[in-house]
Amino acid sequence: MGLARCQVCSSGDQVRRLAAQQGVGCVVCGPHLSDGPVEWLIQDLPPSCSVLLIGQKHQLDLCSDPDVFKLTTPLRREETVITLRLLLQFTRKMERHSRSSRTVAQQQLVDKAKRRMMERWGIDEEEAHRRIQKQSMDDGARLEQTARKILTQLELEA
Repeated sequence: MGLARCQVCSSGDQVRRLAAQQGVGCVVCGPHLSDGPVEWLIQDLPPSCSVLLIGQKHQLDLCSDPDVFKLTTPLRREETVITLRLLLQFTRKMERHSRSSRTVAQQQLVDKAKRRMMERWGIDEEEAHRRIQKQSMDDGARLEQTARKILTQLELEA
């Protein structure tokens, strides 16, 4: 359906290797894999990886993990596509949330630019941040790139 790039695995071990090599955002599987129950796999996946179990209700009820999404068979195509779209959106949101937005060094660079702006122009920290943010958005650049540019400009003006 063009929702995502997919890889087919027949065992939990294959999924683990794939997750370690390429990162896996979402796993769709039945309650049992060739090398054991899906619970064994779930414990080894990163927190941002979503799991969708597909199977008969009595099989799905055996998995008590509250973070696992479940679809009972028989499946309707529309229901499956909608569920996968929502799950992929959720997974992308979790990935963004789990990644830190800036490293310590990047944050220090932004803070240094704010301090220099506050000293030079007599503005408060909130205004300095707002100005960096606005210029960053205007230039289509990351905040730390804009902070570096501002620091260079302030040094040239001195």
